[in-house]
Amino acid sequence: MTEKVLRVTATEAAIALIDQLRTKYGPLMFHQSGGCCDGSAPMCYPQAEFIVGDYDRLLGHIGGVPFYISGPQFEYWQHTHLIIDVVPGRGGMFSLEGPTGQRFLTRSRLYSDEEWATLEAAERTRVA
Repeated sequence: MTEKVLRVTATEAAIALIDQLRTKYGPLMFHQSGGCCDGSAPMCYPQAEFIVGDYDRLLGHIGGVPFYISGPQFEYWQHTHLIIDVVPGRGGMFSLEGPTGQRFLTRSRLYSDEEWATLEAAERTRVA
């Protein structure tokens, strides 16, 4: 049996910050738009305060929180595994971590040939 390949994961530091934000704000969600400025960072919102667009794609969950990416950004990054991390600094203007002195950061790595084949097979099954 082939192991499931994840499109997005998070570091322990990111999970700890997610837990802290969830305690303060309740259910959360992430969106990676790929726009300029704040849009190039993963943005964390209260779940009820962000409307997911028709072309946004759910990549998975990190720390139990849904993580979406815009359709055009997915086209650019579809061959990479996204790893959400935390670094010191000021978060995006509208992202909940802003006041904490930390910010979410997207790191990535290319999928191996085996991982990519698994993702392609899963996509064919999903579409069929």
